[in-house]
Amino acid sequence: MRTITKIIGFGLLMFSIYLLGHNIFFTTNVSPYWWRGIAADASVLLLSTGVLSLVFLPREFKEIGWVLTAIGILLIFASSRAILNPTSLWEFFLAFMVMAVGYKLFSTGRAL
Repeated sequence: MRTITKIIGFGLLMFSIYLLGHNIFFTTNVSPYWWRGIAADASVLLLSTGVLSLVFLPREFKEIGWVLTAIGILLIFASSRAILNPTSLWEFFLAFMVMAVGYKLFSTGRAL
């Protein structure tokens, strides 16, 4: 029973991330500057390498993964733009509530 509760909690966490993130879009800018394309490619490579190093490298090398991930995120904002579509207060409340209940189920096994 505890495993099913953890799976439901994890599912609720993933659903809340979808609800919060489906209004955020990352697009590339078409610009005459030559470094925009290089920064976009580098951001994808650095983010991928950072996530893989966080998952697969030993504990002593986790800082490298965090640094690569942070540089990748900075390059996303340097090479592209983030479009944040408006969301309603009700949708934000629902997503935040689902996230809180999902985390509580995932971590403790109890909703309230």
